Amino acid sequence: MTVHQVGAHSYYVEGLLEEASRANEGFIANAGFVITSDGVVVFDSLGSPALADQLIAEIRKRTDQPIRRVIISHFHADHFYGIPAFRRIGAKIWVDTHAHAYLNSRAAVERLTERKQLIGRWLGPGFNLPKPDRWLDKPEAFDMGGVHFSLRRVGPAHSPEDLTMLVEPDGVLYSGDVVYSGRVPFIGEADTRQWLLAIDQLLTIPARVMVPGHGPASLDPRRDSQLTRDYLIFLREQMGEAARNLVPFREAYGKVDWSRFKAEPAFGAANRRNAYNVYLEMEQESLSP
Repeated sequence: MTVHQVGAHSYYVEGLLEEASRANEGFIANAGFVITSDGVVVFDSLGSPALADQLIAEIRKRTDQPIRRVIISHFHADHFYGIPAFRRIGAKIWVDTHAHAYLNSRAAVERLTERKQLIGRWLGPGFNLPKPDRWLDKPEAFDMGGVHFSLRRVGPAHSPEDLTMLVEPDGVLYSGDVVYSGRVPFIGEADTRQWLLAIDQLLTIPARVMVPGHGPASLDPRRDSQLTRDYLIFLREQMGEAARNLVPFREAYGKVDWSRFKAEPAFGAANRRNAYNVYLEMEQESLSP
């Protein structure tokens, strides 16, 4: 777990550009932390308590300030399963209120079952879906140790509860999975139309550095958000045309020229599922007024 410093107060660790596996222990997402003179703010908790413990150890190498607050960008397993490790040391967990729906969903139970089978030894015995201490229902700004933080709600996009965090004196924006850098995104049941609007909204935030949910930090957010944007647009165009013409998914998928994205990390693991989910989404859009 290598720590990268991207501002006077701001750091992040970078997960592998892979799907979760036993080999990578579920370390596939990024997490950030901000050190102030009155405490530490963490952005995302990684994919297990064991990974979160490693992150805490890295923070401890750099400061003895208490870790006061953990902001969760969204409730996907690779970003929030580390919460118990932070709760054990007294940190308070903040999450957008729309995550209620996920915690009460069948998808959450299915993902937990899958992760227990895959990386159960790093989740620990008795692991259950962790809940936050505070639900956010509006944009939030706060100061800690002379550092100003701005939280912006940009969901529904990649998830209904997407949150971003701007560390204003550093000009560092933690974007969560609204932007993926260097790999095709995981779409799941995302609202891709809203996701494209969320990227536009993200690019209005005055940031010098953007730390995405996956992949390396960017000094040019507009350029480095383009892969995510182009991929979403391409899926919507290709699957939208098929849905409107009532072409079955299997046939439509086989006709698409995927060469533009085929060399990107995670394409083989994610693309077919992504395309199918967007196909279903475009079917619904075609039936809407």
